[in-house]
Amino acid sequence: MDPDGKVPFDVAAYVERVRSRPCFICAIVTGDPAYSLERIVYEDAEHLAFLARYPTLPGYVLVSPKRHVEHVVRDLDEGAFHAIMGVVRRVALAVEAVVPSERTYVLSLGSQQGNAHLHWHIAPLPPGTPYERQQFHALMAENGVLPWDEEQAGELAARLRAALS
Repeated sequence: MDPDGKVPFDVAAYVERVRSRPCFICAIVTGDPAYSLERIVYEDAEHLAFLARYPTLPGYVLVSPKRHVEHVVRDLDEGAFHAIMGVVRRVALAVEAVVPSERTYVLSLGSQQGNAHLHWHIAPLPPGTPYERQQFHALMAENGVLPWDEEQAGELAARLRAALS
């Protein structure tokens, strides 16, 4: 375990999994029980916010449209883009209310080669994180992920749902 309490992450196994299985976000939308750590913290008719399975920072949440779209700007008309960004902001504010954060990173990742379903990452940087372990370093699973279990996921999800209500 490293100084941030992270454990090693098998990047090769992860890449194999995301490139060989169906869309994980579509599976979450349909309630696939294989995605139990990805606890839903917010849902409306068009959007979903859920805990990250492999968090690199405490309180890491993903926000996505329910509909399978793949490009951050081309696949959303202006209204849909503004609507999801409103959800991203609302969820990020809830994350900041629940998890101490010096700064909150918000970004969209993924590609046509893996994790193609459009999603935004909301990752709160803990206060006091040394500069050399911030920014991209803090987000990269290659630098380790936080140990995570069903009980922790349930507790954090409940706190986030309460902050969102």
